[in-house]
Parts: sequence; C-alpha cells; structure tokens
Amino acid sequence: MVSVQALHSFRLPAHARGVIAVNTREDLTKLEISEPFWILGEGTNTIFTEDYLGTVLSVRLRGIVRTETPDAWRLEVAAGENWHDLVVFTLAQGMPGFENLALIPGSVGAAPVQNIGAYGVEISDFIEHVEVFNLKTKSFSTLTPAECQFAYRESFFKRPESAHLLITRVTFLLPKAWKPVLTYPDLRSLSHEATPTEIMERVIAVRQAKLPDPALIPNAGSFFKNPVVTMDHIHMLQKEYPEIPVYPVSETHGKIAAGWLIDRIGLKGFSFGGAGVHDRQALVLVNRNGATGDDLCGLAQHIVEMVHSRYGVMLEPEVRLLEKDKLLNSKEWLHRGT
Repeated sequence: MVSVQALHSFRLPAHARGVIAVNTREDLTKLEISEPFWILGEGTNTIFTEDYLGTVLSVRLRGIVRTETPDAWRLEVAAGENWHDLVVFTLAQGMPGFENLALIPGSVGAAPVQNIGAYGVEISDFIEHVEVFNLKTKSFSTLTPAECQFAYRESFFKRPESAHLLITRVTFLLPKAWKPVLTYPDLRSLSHEATPTEIMERVIAVRQAKLPDPALIPNAGSFFKNPVVTMDHIHMLQKEYPEIPVYPVSETHGKIAAGWLIDRIGLKGFSFGGAGVHDRQALVLVNRNGATGDDLCGLAQHIVEMVHSRYGVMLEPEVRLLEKDKLLNSKEWLHRGT
C-alpha cells in the first residue's frame, strides 16, 4: 500500500493499492490496470475517507497550444496544468474571460468534471470540447459540451458510466468580444470599466480573505453545493429570514448560499473530532487536528441534519468522497460517520 495523504488537499491518513503517474499520452496507451481505480488531478475535490483498495491514476499531462479565429482565442490545454496558472497565463497574454474563476484550486482536467464556477461564471461557458482516453478500449475521443451534460457543479464525468474515461485535454474558446461579469456583491463595487486583471485581483483578494490556504489548513474548498430550491420555498424562508442570500436560476427556482445557512445556525468554528467548520467561511470544512474519515463524515452529517431541520433544505456535497473501493453516494456518505 502507498500513502495518498499528500495527494489530496484534505490530507486524511489513507493509502491506496498503488499510484501510477500519467506524464505523457504514451503512458496511457501502455497502461495495464484493473479495477477499481480512481483518476486524480491535484486532489482538491477528492477526499480519501479510508484506505482505497484500488489504484490511483495521477494525471500530470502538461502543455498549452494557442491558436485563434477572427472572433476568439482557442486554447488546447493538457489536463495536468494547474487551473489558476492558466487563468494568470491567459490574462498575461491578453486573453480575458477566466478572471472570475481565479484561484479556484485544482487542475484543468478536473474543471469540466465539476463544471467549476464562481462569481457568475462557469467553465462550461468556454469549453469547445473535451478530449478523453477510454481506459477500456485504449482509444482517444472528444466530447462536445452537449455530450458533457454540464449543469450546476455537475457533468457527465461525475456519473458511473464515465468512470473509464480519463480527461486528457480541454479545448477552450475565449471570445475576443469581452464583457465583465460583476453581478455578485463582492464585485459590484468595481467600475464597469475595470480591466480583466483588476477583476482577477479583486477575486483573488476576496477568496484569500474568506478561504483557508490548503497548504496551511488542509481542506477541499467548498464542501457543499449551494442548494437550488423552488421560489415558493425561498419566499417561505424570506418571511422569517429576509436577508437570506438568493441568486435566481430560473423563473421557478433560485440558489441559496449554503455557507449562509450553516453560519446562521451558528456552526461556524464548530468541531467534530479532528474535523471542523472553518471560522471564516462556513462552507469550508477543514482538517483541524488529525481528522479521520469518520470525523469528517460525522461533521458533514451533523451539518446536513441541522440545515434540513431549520430550513427544510437538503445540502449535497460538492466534494467527492472515496471509501475502500468506490465513490460514496449521497445516502452512504450521510451515514459514513455513524
């Protein structure tokens, strides 16, 4: 068994049967692997809750190819590139679009899986196609955005039927006709004449003020998704909590800030074993003092139950929780700590 504690940002003590580094495309074609296996980027959205009885494929593919059309810049980016580094690179090269997504941890290959987003922008807004390697057929192919089935923090890549697909490269289109997205409160004080770099700098400052650095305090970023509920339910909640942060999704549904729900209950700073709720951002759970998988899942279960009891809203994890040989589903992880 090989330790994977350093391979995921929550740093729970865990081991895997083996770890294979994927540095080149040739590494993939020569790969001989049996199930179970887990495809891992930088490990910022995966948590090993106990020893994993399979092989971890650590994707470290590198490279960026830039071309352009009259209307857009096209970037073919290898899956192992760091996401924030790509944001900084594009702005330095005069290619705006990603500035609202600055400082989101993780790799480029993981970005479509989660359909990462922040401050009114989602990565799926820019994806032209995603190249994958089929570990069963040993072949490369590309998926369109429609085939990727993007939704809020969701994609086809999170479903069991895609488990054999390893993302190798993502192709982005950044329109040359750029418009700033300043709809979220933290960005509204910026002028509509703000440059992409100024927006990125504001996003970085806000995130650094609210979110713990995983290198100093082990965490996996936002642990829960912001729940999408009916407007009828939101109107009911607003009668008692008029200040509740709501972001319209459609005429019939809205998104509520999960961090606010947790904070309003008084759980900010709460601890369960070695795991805890961060004292500045309630949406982030942290490994405070040698946490175990049971500590983390027990804490998450307590939060979900408290939020549901108070607001009638069910929180779902944004992170992906692994146990011995599989990904935990919503029912399993809720009872993992009991």
